[in-house]
Amino acid sequence: MGMVGGGPDAFIGAIHRMAAALDGEIELVCGAFSANELASVEFGKALGLASERSYGSYQQMFIEEAQLPKSQRMDFVVIVTPNHLHFPVAKMALNNGFHVLSDKPATLSLAQALELELEIYKSELLYGLTHAYASYPLIKQAKELVNAREFGTVKKVIVEYTQGWLAKNEISKQAQWRLDPKQSGISCCMGDIGVHAAHLAEYVSGLAIEAVCAELNSTNPERSLDDDGCVLLKFHNGASGVLIASQVAVGDENNLTLKVYGEHQSIEWSQLDPNTLFLKSLNRPTQIFRTGSPCVSRYASDATRLPAGHPEGYIEAFANIYKSFAQQIRAHQQHKQEYDLGVPGIREAIRGMAFIESVVFAARSEQKWHPLSLLPQEALSNE
Repeated sequence: MGMVGGGPDAFIGAIHRMAAALDGEIELVCGAFSANELASVEFGKALGLASERSYGSYQQMFIEEAQLPKSQRMDFVVIVTPNHLHFPVAKMALNNGFHVLSDKPATLSLAQALELELEIYKSELLYGLTHAYASYPLIKQAKELVNAREFGTVKKVIVEYTQGWLAKNEISKQAQWRLDPKQSGISCCMGDIGVHAAHLAEYVSGLAIEAVCAELNSTNPERSLDDDGCVLLKFHNGASGVLIASQVAVGDENNLTLKVYGEHQSIEWSQLDPNTLFLKSLNRPTQIFRTGSPCVSRYASDATRLPAGHPEGYIEAFANIYKSFAQQIRAHQQHKQEYDLGVPGIREAIRGMAFIESVVFAARSEQKWHPLSLLPQEALSNE
């Protein structure tokens, strides 16, 4: 693995490195960790990388890594930069023969996501997106339960993702780029955490969001991007939904919760207690599923590393993305055609950008409902 971004003072880079290393299948061999060339090289050395593979820029890294023998060069790059760099880094990586694993959102705009799809198709390489919340064992279990005949047709989905860290006015490095349209894009809150909630809602319910009605807020007059919002959802089967996302919910940490209601049953899950899943019924006692228990599905079991009663969390869920992506790469190298192991890809990337653009467009409009458009919203601007 090579890494772009994730250098000094970066939060998510360390998470990626821990998750990638957890199963012993992936080795970090090179990186371009900072826009500051010297800081990038020094940080790579601090991680124990060879000095010649601690690069001053991602451009230099791709060019020089591509010249190494296949047995030595990196197999894939992970992109953990601010949003505006996701697309150019991914495009150059693909053009130089490297698979790509990227933080979300995949690009700065839907137009870029559609262009990226073409680049992936031309390269015949792999692309993954780190929607890690869908890799919790009991989210896998929830998806199985919702798809079961006993659950019935999904009628309503409620998903909520609230944080409080942007309630304060002090601008940290992490807040600075997220609140900058040139680096973050057209949305802060919806682009940062709302898109995670939307992906989780679609993944577990098995339904596609078809239309949105949205209200976005900026609670600080000095902020040009949203830090709070609420979205009404319509799914393709007629089900309704509510998505709440806020980064100014004082006292909340990473409060991601999901409820899916069917004709006969419903599920409820919270990231604050990720090893517990509730299955509720009209005329039966509530069932409680626990991570590692023998009654969970094979997919949930495969995503579990520890015996029941030993809590698994965010790092392990993140590591499931890396483990599956490593297996995809091995299958690709062996020219196997079937290597869909549940890693979100360019389809989810496009839907994520369509969600962000459609929500921002809807929030600016007096019209109530807007279709979730898979075509770029030309009326939007990053300025």
